Amino acid sequence: MTQPKTVLVIDDDERHLLTARGLIEALGFRVETHNSPFRSTEKILDLKPDLVLLDVNMPALAGDRLCELLRSEPVLENTQIYLYSSNDEDILRQSVRRYQADGYICKGDIRGMRLKLQSLLGGST
Repeated sequence: MTQPKTVLVIDDDERHLLTARGLIEALGFRVETHNSPFRSTEKILDLKPDLVLLDVNMPALAGDRLCELLRSEPVLENTQIYLYSSNDEDILRQSVRRYQADGYICKGDIRGMRLKLQSLLGGST
């Protein structure tokens, strides 16, 4: 039996962490959460997640900027990082290009999140 894929959700809002956890676990994935942009690199290196879902709107260090910092770490260059935000999709697309994220997932688009994660990681429908 294979181990479930792991998704790390980084968000400063506990409600979003709980919501994301429930939605992602329902797809059959293992979910870990981290409630701060700080020490994220260490968390990712320890956990080695299959995908990082990174909130954009964190007050101390914006997620798109954090993505840029993570991408500067050679050991993390192959880690899938998706921006996770309720920002306008045009802005998210620009951030994906600018900060070298692999894509984005809109908060509130539950169906879109399910489809995107299933497409990226497999899992149940």
